[in-house]
Amino acid sequence: MTRETEEVRRTRGSLTVGGGILLSRITGLVRERIFAHFFGASPFADAWRAALRMPNVLQNLLGEGTLSASFIPIYAGMEEEDRSEASRRFAGAVFGLLTATAGAMALLGVLLAPVLVGVFFAGFDADRQAVTVGLVRILFPMTAVLVLSAWCLGILNSHRRFFLSYAAPVLWNAAMIGALAVGGWGMGLEGEPLVRLLAWGALVGGALQFLVQLPLALRLLGGLRPTLSTQVEGVREAIRNFTPVLAARGVVNLSGWLDYALAAFLATGAVAALGYAQTLYILPISLFGMSVAASELPELSRRRGGGGAQVLGQEVSRGMERIAFFLVPSTLGYLILGDVVVAALYQTGAFGAPEVLLTWGVLAAYALGMGASATSRLLSSAFYALRDTRTPARIAYLRVALSLGVGAALMLPLDRIQVGEGLRLGAAGLALGASLGAWVELTLLRRALQRSLGSHGPRGRVLGRLGAAGAGAVLVGVGVRALLPELHPIMEAVGVLGAFGVAYLVLTRVMGVGGSVSAFLPARFRPQGTRPEGPGSERTGPDDQGREGP
Repeated sequence: MTRETEEVRRTRGSLTVGGGILLSRITGLVRERIFAHFFGASPFADAWRAALRMPNVLQNLLGEGTLSASFIPIYAGMEEEDRSEASRRFAGAVFGLLTATAGAMALLGVLLAPVLVGVFFAGFDADRQAVTVGLVRILFPMTAVLVLSAWCLGILNSHRRFFLSYAAPVLWNAAMIGALAVGGWGMGLEGEPLVRLLAWGALVGGALQFLVQLPLALRLLGGLRPTLSTQVEGVREAIRNFTPVLAARGVVNLSGWLDYALAAFLATGAVAALGYAQTLYILPISLFGMSVAASELPELSRRRGGGGAQVLGQEVSRGMERIAFFLVPSTLGYLILGDVVVAALYQTGAFGAPEVLLTWGVLAAYALGMGASATSRLLSSAFYALRDTRTPARIAYLRVALSLGVGAALMLPLDRIQVGEGLRLGAAGLALGASLGAWVELTLLRRALQRSLGSHGPRGRVLGRLGAAGAGAVLVGVGVRALLPELHPIMEAVGVLGAFGVAYLVLTRVMGVGGSVSAFLPARFRPQGTRPEGPGSERTGPDDQGREGP
C-alpha cells in the first residue's frame, strides 16, 4: 500500500469518526436546549445532572475508552493475522464477561441508590435527594446497556466501520428529545414527572443505540458465542491491559462524582451549570481530539512492530497539529464569545440571562484546559497502541488529585460572586481545577512518550501562527457583534460566530497554515499541489527540530 493510499484511508477514518460524532453532538445540543427550556438551573436540573453522573460509572469504567485500550489492539492484531476464529472466540468471551459484570453492577446500583445519593450528594436537600434516587434507579440499567454498545463500537472500529458506532448515540438523544417533547409540550408535564419521563426515554434510547449496531457487529464477526471463560486466547492479556485503565477510569469517574458532590454544597444551579458547560466543553474535544485518536488506534495497533514506533511518532505529531488547528479557535471563542454561544444554545424558557452568564463563566474556566484535554486523548491512544496502559493510568491519578484539590480550594471564594438572583460562580472554581490538571497531564504524557518515540509534537511556528489567526478572528467577531442591532440570540450567533469562523480560515490560509485543515480531507479533495503540513513530510529543516507542545 502506498503512503498516499494509507494517508487517504487514515484521514477518511478521522473524517468518518468526526462525522458520526458531529451528528450525535448536534442532536445532543438539541436535547440540551429543550432540557434548558423546561428546567433551567432549577433543583430538578441539579437532580438530573447528579443522577446522570452517578450510573455513568459503568460506562466510564467498562465502556468505550477502557475497551479501546484493552480490546481493540488484541482483536485488531488477530484480524491482521487472518485468525478470524480466534478473534471471534475472543470477542465472544469479552461480550459474556462484560454482560455479567455490567449487569451485576447495575443491579447493585439500583439497590444501593439511596445510600449512594446520600453519600455523594449530601449537599442536596431531602427533596432533591429523593428525586435523584428515583432517577438513578432508572439510569443504572441504561448504562449497563451502553457498555454493550461500546463492545459493538470496538468490533466496528477494528473493521474500520467508524460511522455507525459514533452516530448511534443519535438514537439515544432522539429518545430523550421525544420524551421531553411528548411530556412537556404534549402532556403538559413539568417538574418531577417530566424529569422521570426523561429518564425512561434515556433507557429506551440506550437500548436503541446498542441494537442498531448489533447486526453489523455480528455480521463482521461471523457469529457470536458468548462465554464467561478467561481461558480464551487474548482474554487474560486484555484483563491485564484492562486493569490499570479500569483503575484510572475509576479514579477519573470518582473525580467526576466528587466535582458534582462538591458543587452540591454551592448555590442552587451549580450542578446544572457544570452540566451545561461540559456539553459545550466536550464538543470540540470529541470532534477534533477523539476523531483523530479513535481512527488511528486500530491502524497503529496493527503496525506496532517493524518501525511502528517511528510511524507512531510521525502520526502523533501530525495529529497534534490537526487538533491544534481546531482547538485554538475553539478555546479563544469560548473565552471571548462564550456568552454568544451559550445564549444561542440555551437561552429559552426557564434559562434566562443570569443562567447564560453563569454557564459562560464555567465554560470559560473549562476552555483554558480544552486543548490539553483533546491532545491527551491522542497521546493516550499512542500508549495504548504500544500496549502500555499503565503509564496513562498513573498520570491520570495525579491529574485527578490536582484537579480536585485546586477546584475545592477555589470554589468557595468564587461562590461569593453573584451573577444573578440566587446564582453564584462557585462551579467555575471546579472547572479551573480541571483545566490545570489537564495541562499537567499533557506535560507528563509527552515527557513519558518521548522516551519511546523521541522528539514529537507540533512545530512552534505553526502554533504561533494559529494563535495569531485565532486572535485576529476574535477581533473580527467582537467587531461584528458591536455593529449588529439587537437580535434573537440564535441570529446573533450566526452573524458573530460565522464572521469569526470565516476570518479564522482566511487568516490561517494567508499565514500559510491553512494546510492543517486539508489534513482532514482525502487527497483527491485537497487543493491541487498541497500536502498536509506536519512532521513526517519529506521536507526537513530547523523548524522540524525541537518541536514545542501546545
